[in-house]
Amino acid sequence: MKAPRIIVALDYPDAKGALALVARLDPRLCKVKVGKELYTAAGPQLVESINKSGFSIFLDLKYHDIPNTVAAACAAAAGLGVWMLNVHALGGRAMMSAAREAISKGGKPPMLIAVTLLTSMGPADMKDVGLGGNPQEAVSRLARLAQECGLDGVVCSPQEAAALRRQFGKEFALVTPGIRPAEAAQDDQARIATPRQAIAAGSDYLVIGRPITRAPDPLAALRRINDEIAK
Repeated sequence: MKAPRIIVALDYPDAKGALALVARLDPRLCKVKVGKELYTAAGPQLVESINKSGFSIFLDLKYHDIPNTVAAACAAAAGLGVWMLNVHALGGRAMMSAAREAISKGGKPPMLIAVTLLTSMGPADMKDVGLGGNPQEAVSRLARLAQECGLDGVVCSPQEAAALRRQFGKEFALVTPGIRPAEAAQDDQARIATPRQAIAAGSDYLVIGRPITRAPDPLAALRRINDEIAK
């Protein structure tokens, strides 16, 4: 069986809800994502519990601080046995390089990826914080910096995946949120794609939340999306 390409977003306010969903899923069919809200509420103990269930974990905390602080945080995250973690590319070259070095000191390091530009930021927001160019140019520039610092890939929207794949080749991982199956509601996502569209554009991993977590049968929903990708 091929490695799962779906990352189920455990967007829950506490460990109880997250673990209840994990118990209904299959680690052969997906990985899972633990973000800021859940990690703040439940901490490293939750990560350890999910690890024991056999799931690969994407720790989505988007570290962004001075290089020494981010390096120490990434080393601690790697010590939890997570499969992947991320930093903000806007932290700069020294910060990303320090993170890369910090997690490379152990045995098999987790994947390290960068968030380039938050999908909520448009040209006006970029101007407010002193960033030049349009969002697409900023994403390309920051992704290039992440690659130069030895990172394994970036988080990108479905609309950016094809251009980044052409620019960086097949070895640079693209992790794509904003995925909605064709029959699913758009919810609050503006820049979305179906799983098949995202894979065709070059995405390696698809972050999917509500279409699975709010489904009457989450495992059946997960299987349907995997079948859609396989086609």
